[in-house]
Amino acid sequence: MSETPTVPEHDRRSTHHATSPPAIFWRYWAAATVSNAGTAVTALALPLVALTVLDATALQATLLAAAGQISWLLLSLPAGVIAQRVPLRRLQVTLDLVRFTAVGSLPLAWWLDRLSYLHLLLAALVTGAATVLFDIGNSTFLPAIVPARQLADRNSLMSGTHAVTETGGPSGGGLLVHAAGPVGALLVDTASYLLSAVLLRTLPERRPAARTSDGALRLIREGWTYVTRHPVMLPCMLWATATNFVCAALVALTPLYLVREAALTPVQLGMVLAMDGVGALAGSAVAVRLTRRFGTARGLVGTALAGGATALLAPLTTSAANAYWFALGNAGFAFGVVIGSITTRTHRQTESPPELLSRVMATVRFISWGAQPLGALTAGLLATYAGTHAALWTVCTAALLPPLYLLTVPVGRRRDFA
Repeated sequence: MSETPTVPEHDRRSTHHATSPPAIFWRYWAAATVSNAGTAVTALALPLVALTVLDATALQATLLAAAGQISWLLLSLPAGVIAQRVPLRRLQVTLDLVRFTAVGSLPLAWWLDRLSYLHLLLAALVTGAATVLFDIGNSTFLPAIVPARQLADRNSLMSGTHAVTETGGPSGGGLLVHAAGPVGALLVDTASYLLSAVLLRTLPERRPAARTSDGALRLIREGWTYVTRHPVMLPCMLWATATNFVCAALVALTPLYLVREAALTPVQLGMVLAMDGVGALAGSAVAVRLTRRFGTARGLVGTALAGGATALLAPLTTSAANAYWFALGNAGFAFGVVIGSITTRTHRQTESPPELLSRVMATVRFISWGAQPLGALTAGLLATYAGTHAALWTVCTAALLPPLYLLTVPVGRRRDFA
C-alpha cells in the first residue's frame, strides 16, 4: 500500500474545484491508512500461509517475498509516464479492485481446498504489480496540495500514520491468525482494498496531462538523466538502494527465522514485527526537528549508522524467551531508515521541477525499490546454503554499509544537502 497519496501538480485547479485541498488530502489519507492496515496484516499472514499451511521451504518463503517486490524492477519507469497520462482516480480505484480480487482469491481457494503455492505466488505478483502503479502515482500528490515549507511535516505525518498501521497491523494480525488462521486473516486485507476503493471513488477526477509529441522512452530518459546527474539525489538514491536491499532481506528472513528457529507463536511473531512500526513512528516524530537541528545530511548519516548498529541485536534472539533482542534491533533499524526516507523524499519533492516529479520518483523507486526482490532472493539463498541464523547475522551486519557509503561521498560529509 501507499505511503503518500497523489494528485499531480499540473492540474490543481481542475481537480480541486469542488473540494478543498485539505479535504482531498484527508480522504486520501483515510484510504491510505485503511489499506496500509490491511497490508500490515497480510505481511504477517501471507508468509504464515506459505510456512504453516503449505509447508514451504526456506527458498520458497523468500521467493514469495521477492514476488511481491519484483514489479519495482519491471514497472517503475513506465509507471511514472502512466501516472501523468491517465485519469488518476479511475486508475487508483481499478488497482484497488485488482488487489481486492487477487488477495480475496486466496481464502476462496483455501475454502474450496484448491490453494497451492503457485496460486500464492501469482497473487503476490499481481498485488505487487498493482501496488507499484498505485504508489508511483501517489508519490506526487503532496507537492500538489501542500506548500513546499510544509512538505517535511506532511511527509512526517504520512510516515507516522504508516508506522502506526505497521505497529498495530502485525500485532492485530497475530491475534487474527490465532483466532481465524493465516488464511482467514487475509480477509482483512481484502476488505481494506475494497474500502480504499470506495473512499477514492468519492474524490474528483483529475484530467490527464496534455499529451506531447515526446515518446514514453524519451520521457523516461529525462527523469533518469535528471536523477543520475544530480549531486545529491544520486548518492541518496544509492543509499536508499542498499538500505532497501537489506530491509527486504531482513523482512524475508524474519518470519522464517522466528517461526522455525526461535519457535515463536503467531501472536508473539506479530508483537515482534510490530516493533518495526514502533521504530518508524518514533523516527517520523523526530525527523523534522532532528534534521533542522543537526542538518539534513548529518541527520541522515547519523541516524542510519545508529540504526545499522542496533540491527545487530536481532540475531541475539534464539527463542521466544529472548525475542526482545529481535524486537529492539527491528525497532532501531526502522528508526534510522524512516528518518532517511522522510529526509530524502522531501528533498526530491522540493528540488525536482514539477513537470519531472513523477518521473524522478519513478526513477528513484525503480533503482532503490528494485533492489528489494534481489535482497529477498539473496536472503533465501543464504538461508538455504548457510543456515537461517548465519544469514540473519550477515544481513544485519550489512545494515551498516549504506551509511558508511555516504561518508565516502561529498554530500555525506556536509551539514545539509543544499
